[in-house]
Amino acid sequence: MDRDDPTPRSEPRDELQALFEALRAQPQAPATLCGGQQPLHTVYGGAHLFRADVAVRLGRRALEALERWAPDARAFARAIGMRGADDPADPLPERVHARVRARLERLPVEDLRVDFEDGFGVRSDAEEDEHADRVAQQLVEGARNGTLPPLVGIRVRALDETSAARAVRTLERVVRPVGTALGTLPSGFVVTLPKVRCAAQPRTLARLLDRIERSIGLPPRTIPIELMIELPQALFGPDGRIVVRDLLDACEGRCRGLHFGTYDYTAACDVTAAHQAMDHPLCDFALAVLKNALSGTGVWLSDGATTELPVPPEPESGDEPDRARRNAASVHAAWRRMYANVQRALRMGIYQGWDLHPAQLPVRHAAVQAFFLEGIDSLLERLRNFVDRAARATRTGALFDDAATGQGLLNHVLRALHCGAIDVADLQAVGLAPDEIATRSFSRIVAARAISEEADRPHP
Repeated sequence: MDRDDPTPRSEPRDELQALFEALRAQPQAPATLCGGQQPLHTVYGGAHLFRADVAVRLGRRALEALERWAPDARAFARAIGMRGADDPADPLPERVHARVRARLERLPVEDLRVDFEDGFGVRSDAEEDEHADRVAQQLVEGARNGTLPPLVGIRVRALDETSAARAVRTLERVVRPVGTALGTLPSGFVVTLPKVRCAAQPRTLARLLDRIERSIGLPPRTIPIELMIELPQALFGPDGRIVVRDLLDACEGRCRGLHFGTYDYTAACDVTAAHQAMDHPLCDFALAVLKNALSGTGVWLSDGATTELPVPPEPESGDEPDRARRNAASVHAAWRRMYANVQRALRMGIYQGWDLHPAQLPVRHAAVQAFFLEGIDSLLERLRNFVDRAARATRTGALFDDAATGQGLLNHVLRALHCGAIDVADLQAVGLAPDEIATRSFSRIVAARAISEEADRPHP
């Protein structure tokens, strides 16, 4: 090449093509069966307790607990430790309380897991067979009557040397009859696999589900899988490498979510019982690893459960006010613990958790509502300003270097919309149209507005 010739020379076409092909060949995020909006929670209940109308009954009991232990909005806010409980000028307690009641009346349970593992206990094969058959019948009845929650599924036993055969037997006795009777499976049906140690376990479950789907005429990969992350081996391989993506790959495109098991995980890490808690540093670390490992996959991450249940420790009688006060104090203490746990998870960007008891449902919904309602008016106005500024900058060719904050604001209002803290009218009031909201992308909203504004400008 002539050293004095400043004309740039392009790379040979075949070399450029090879570079582009190498880019396209890079590993992509695993395909998943995630669809729709992530639920706020999953209620776990023993298979022996499952009935077709269990979600309705749980909602009724949750409302009874709210009315019994917190008769009004301020009492509820005080009981759970919410901001503004003793400030008459703060509207947050009333706003949250009204939405919690509405939620418990309309949709108390978003996701329900019929548990054949820890919540079911050790039982004979004959007894588990009997309950598996009954659960199948109740799932069919609930699907036909419309009483099941939007998402439902079963948790089988672990696929390890001691319980794999039992897990497969229960899986077959529940899923085949339901699929055969309905010609499909209930909406959002999922199989949850506990105590995952290695990729061979979810891979085995995926192959078992292949076989079941073929036998009852379901399309391939109809049944999603959830994995319970309860052991350090599910995070780190023998060489210290993070193996979360290996577990997702082993699900062969079926993985819908990972559920963290606080107490099994801390026990496996040699934490003593007195210090096993959801805010233990080891839990924060594990959840941070999972959150990062799942980035870009669309797989949902769920926190664990608060096991301190809000139930009165002493039987009550009408003539013992001291006992009633002690019972109320015990319930409120459990509520405050759970409220703090849910708020902590939300701050970490983990929007789902387990619930174990109907009296926990008011707190679950209150913690979520309060998290998204606090400062919502100023946040909506801030989002409007961000969109307008960014669109102007894009149109004029200037720089707007805070798009990440804009996306964070949009993330907040999208989650608030899902949980019912706000509605579409609130977003329209600050200038966001439904089609813009549907993009779920700050950058797309900005780009579309810039193009639209440019098209509307008069041109000489």
